[in-house]
Amino acid sequence: MPVVRGKNIEPLFTAEQIAERNKVLAQQIASGPTKDLLVIAILKGSFIFAADLLRALHDTGLAPEVEFITLSSYGAGTTSQGVRIVKDIDSDVRDRDVLLVDDILESGRTLRFAKELLYERGARHVSLAVLLDKSVKRQEELEADYVGFECPDYFVVGYGMDVAYAFRELPFVGVVTGDADE
Repeated sequence: MPVVRGKNIEPLFTAEQIAERNKVLAQQIASGPTKDLLVIAILKGSFIFAADLLRALHDTGLAPEVEFITLSSYGAGTTSQGVRIVKDIDSDVRDRDVLLVDDILESGRTLRFAKELLYERGARHVSLAVLLDKSVKRQEELEADYVGFECPDYFVVGYGMDVAYAFRELPFVGVVTGDADE
């Protein structure tokens, strides 16, 4: 088990598994709606997944435009009551196919907000690609079109996902299992 900064992190999905899955996802995406394709990565957690997925899409012959959006949930205490745009995209989505890319689909609130926003702005079609689908946490009627892996109900880190700003750089998705023995 890897020890990273004093924490035991048990790999859940290895770098090799993720790389293979990204190739499969890219092939699936390439066969879907891709007219004037715009890929929008939701920051911050999806940045590594989005980069690797875009490279895999390039290998299929697609050369989509890429944008980034930053969204934030807000509410009282730990209960999310809505989503707000922190940093918006610059591109016009009207009459375009859009692929929203996120690291993990849990409650569904953020991705539902983003999908509805893009349709309101005139997108022709909006697809969702997520590295992880944690369906046991779903609170909205929403399913991703492209899913890397089903995720058990663990708090995961790595491959762009963090805990207290740490572990985003890990090349795998892992579960923090406790403190390492010193």
